[in-house]
Formats: sequence, structure tokens, C-alpha cells
Amino acid sequence: MLSLDNVYRASNALREVVRKTDLVYAPKLKPGVELYLKTENLQITGSFKVRGSYYKMTRLTAEEKKKGVIACSAGNHAQGVALAAQKNGIKAVICLPDGAPISKIEATKSYGAEVCLVEGVYDDAYKKAIELRDEYGYSFIHPFNDEDVIAGQGTIALEIEEQLPELDAVIVPVGGGGLISGIAFTIKAINPGVKVYGVQAAGAPSMRNSLRDGQIEELPSVSTIADGIAVKKPGDLTYELCNKYVDEIVTVTDDEISAAILALMEQHKLVTEGAGAVAVAAAMFGKIDLQGKRAVCLLSGGNIDVTILSRVINRGLLMSGRTCQLMIELMDKPGQLKHVSRIIADLGGNVISVHHERANKGTDVNGCYLNLLLETRNFEHIDEIKTALSDYGFKIL
Repeated sequence: MLSLDNVYRASNALREVVRKTDLVYAPKLKPGVELYLKTENLQITGSFKVRGSYYKMTRLTAEEKKKGVIACSAGNHAQGVALAAQKNGIKAVICLPDGAPISKIEATKSYGAEVCLVEGVYDDAYKKAIELRDEYGYSFIHPFNDEDVIAGQGTIALEIEEQLPELDAVIVPVGGGGLISGIAFTIKAINPGVKVYGVQAAGAPSMRNSLRDGQIEELPSVSTIADGIAVKKPGDLTYELCNKYVDEIVTVTDDEISAAILALMEQHKLVTEGAGAVAVAAAMFGKIDLQGKRAVCLLSGGNIDVTILSRVINRGLLMSGRTCQLMIELMDKPGQLKHVSRIIADLGGNVISVHHERANKGTDVNGCYLNLLLETRNFEHIDEIKTALSDYGFKIL
């Protein structure tokens, strides 16, 4: 059974293996909130997952260790299991969805694990892992629905309590629910007054929906940039623990996640993956009432694929008002572009790209259109530029 003693045992087992990650004060992310960041994105393997997987492996019998272990993962659990197996001299086979970021696949291989790519998402990789477990007698290291794994993740709560004893709330990413189960159980056992909030991607709200409807539900599909929490169905154990100990679960969009990734990079020089930024996204966009409170956002992982980082940054820039796309209707006569440029320059905007085209069939014969991409400070700055252009007589479409 999951117990506080088991969490403390996990903490002792992990003492020489994992890094006690820093708690960073982040006053600018959400004005009016005393916000801190628990930087598990800086953990070894770049994610909290090594805590649960390593502790689970220490609990295996000698016979189980001899046969080897198998796991399935969207990426981070894979690296945790691979590293733990390497340190314990155990064979590891990892089933990953074929859409997992290349960086995570290669990192898993670098720890000496055998990788099996499975078409589909996490749940498809899970089914394949169970087949291989039954065929070869491996011990299955579940990424979330296991009491020892949950106890290992709960060690984060012990660190938070030590680092910030006077605490009002903890905000935690949720996929299958192992991380928040461990943290919520441990926090509530030590300090029942602390609120524990979960955050899921709007494109993968499996735990949120299950708790709302009072039963475990499986989503037909998931779609989010937060691949680390793209889980169709929560575990029965994590569902029960979340139902008992978690105060609320909210969702954030991919655009909000992108804005949070960008804010963490700019303001705190911290790189997070999509799943690692959802707690900050929930705080930044007011999904949880935190005004006047002292709260901790858990940055669960930093293993973002560099090939999608630029796309995420571009979405974050749009979401936070740092870039703006405008289409302006002009009269096709000399000087129009000059006046548009002057207005934007006088207000401190920067034109990144310009596309100018004359009128097409069905439009004013003297009309033309100007598509602009601008660098701006924020949404107020965008409104200021649009107002000035309109006041001069330009029509913004």
C-alpha cells in the first residue's frame, strides 16, 4: 500500500542518484502571486521520471532483475527506466510511440536500452509492452499506475515541503496521474491545508474528464504539443488517488503552453518541454485563483525536441502579443506604403515581412492589400498601432 513511510524509503533510495532540484522564485510570471518553480526539468535525464522508475527497480527481486525489465513511454519515463537499468546492470526494453521526439528516442538508446518503436500514441506502446512482457517474462515498469513509482514521484513533495514550508498551493502537470498522485498524497499527509491542482492539455483531458464524470474514461484520441502528458486513459490507482487528494484539474491550450515555454525561456532562462510548462501556463492565464497566495509550479521536464522549438516559440510570440499579423486595405496610389511604415515606426513597431498585392476580381479596381508581420511589445502595443492606422484612414481587415 502507498504510505508516507514508502515515500521516505524512496527518498533514501534516491539520495545518491537524483538531484535535489532548486526552487526558483518567479515574481514576473503572474503578478499578485508569490510564485515558485520546482525545476525538475533540470533533473538527471531532464525529467522527474527517473525518481519513480529508479525506486521501482530497487524493489525488484534478484530473479526479476535477472530477467530484465520492460517499459512504455512517450519519452521521459523511458530515459528514467533506461538509466536505472544501466546503473543496476539490468536489461531494459522500452516501447515508445513512433511519434516521440527524436531527441528522446536517441537519449533512451544512449543509456543502453533496447528501443521498440510502436505506431500510434502512448496507449499503443503500452499494449505492445504488455505483449512482450508476457512473451519474455520481463518485469513491467509502469510509468504511473504503480505504488512504488508513485512513491518515487512523491519525493518531490518532500523536497518542496523542506524548501518552502509555508505553502498555499502546488500546481502539477497531469498525464496518467502518477506524478500528481505522489505529490498530492505526500503533501496532504504532511500539510492537509495545501491545495493541489492538476493541469492537463486541452487536447488530452483524460483525468479531468474521468474525475468530472465519476468514472475512468478513455479518450478516442489525443492531440497536443505536450507529448509527455498525451495519455488517453488514466490508471485505476492514480484515478482513485486523484479523486481523493487532488483539489481540481484544469486544462490549457497549446497556444497557452507555447506562451509559457517562451516566458520561462525569456524570464528565467529555463527550457521546458510542452508537458513541463503546463503548470506555468495555468498560472499565467488565470486557470486557477492564486491571487495573494504562495504557490509552486512544477516544471516536470525539459526534453523538448529542438526541431519543434522554433515553432513553439513562434506560437508563443503570437500568443503573448510579441508578434502580430495585419492585413490592411489601401488605395493603389503612390505614398500609401510610406505612410503605413511611418505610423508603425513612430510607435516603435518593427516590420518583419511585407506582402503587397493589387486587387483581385470582385474587389475595388483601385484597391490593394498589404499583409504585414510585425514585432510588437504586447497586445496593448498592437491595439495602439491598429488604432493609429485606422485614425489615419487605413482599413484594417
